Amino acid sequence: MSTDESHPPSLSLSHGTVAASGCWQVQELAQPNLDAVLSTVVQAIPTTAEARWDLSQIVTLDHIGAQWFWNAWGNKRPQQLVLPPLFEDYFDRLEEAGTLILPPPRQHRAFLIAIWDWMSNMADHAMGLTKLVGQLLIDLLRFARQPQRGPWTEISSNVFHAGYQAMGITALVGLLIGVVLSYLSSQQLHTFGGDIYIVNILGLSIIRELGPLLAAILVAGRSGSSITAQIGVMRVTEELDAMLVMGLPHGFRLIMPKVIALALAMPLIVIWTDIMSLIGGMAAANLELNLSPSYFMQKMPNAVPLANYWIGLGKGFVFGGLIALVSCHFGLRIKPNTESLGHNTTQSVVTSITMVILADGVFAIVFKNIGFR
Repeated sequence: MSTDESHPPSLSLSHGTVAASGCWQVQELAQPNLDAVLSTVVQAIPTTAEARWDLSQIVTLDHIGAQWFWNAWGNKRPQQLVLPPLFEDYFDRLEEAGTLILPPPRQHRAFLIAIWDWMSNMADHAMGLTKLVGQLLIDLLRFARQPQRGPWTEISSNVFHAGYQAMGITALVGLLIGVVLSYLSSQQLHTFGGDIYIVNILGLSIIRELGPLLAAILVAGRSGSSITAQIGVMRVTEELDAMLVMGLPHGFRLIMPKVIALALAMPLIVIWTDIMSLIGGMAAANLELNLSPSYFMQKMPNAVPLANYWIGLGKGFVFGGLIALVSCHFGLRIKPNTESLGHNTTQSVVTSITMVILADGVFAIVFKNIGFR
């Protein structure tokens, strides 16, 4: 029977008998201030003797209405109860379910549990990345023994997508960084009469640090996320499973080409970023300090030792390999759903940038006495 606005739920107390009538369904119980009215009647029931409950006048009842009565009864049936057989099933199920007992909160252990979960997650990622590196070494040895059967097409394609197509954004950002760095440095150097040292500041900072680091961060955000998303979509569309069925290993045909391509393309992107940053720096220095580009080109070899160029290229090679490995690692961990795809792609970019900064710190420590006059 459907609910009717002319039968709202109501309770009446008379001579120790609580009579319920109307429609006790969720739509009717949701009326404003109704719960307060019904609770007032329940509170007026004498506590010295158990009241008699009469539900024979109820028109309709659902699970929500039955739960309301169950809570009013203290989670047990009253001894004196008039209940139509039509509504017996609701209260039988509530009786079988019993009282819901929640576990006591353990707030003092929450911090330790959070640390344990974080450490377990980190160990899981470290183990997976280690396995990926081991499989990569095996695939590289196989590739070295039989180069004619290597994935040359995949390597070439990844060099194009991760290297050549990234030249535009790296050139733009590198140019702007060079302009900003040169402009700010020129202001300070001109104050102390050290205009000629702008060549040393720009050359050393860009070629040794900013160029490789800037290029790696841009590539991690652009190409790294693309690699993770590509592998993740292959997981969602079951292409990875199809490759295994066809006898095509993921490492040799999917992971290794991306790592080789990005490791080879990154030094070239670093050179390109260095050139554009130096061009932007020369242009700003020419406007601020009247230093001609020819003066820059003449003083640059003496201001920046050759070792800094090799350190920058080495950073590019290592950064490229790290970005590709981390991106492939998170791509293979994606589950066949869109939520996992977005979550792991974000984690891939953040982890890649973090690994690049950590590797740059290691380079700074190892080569701290190299490349300076």
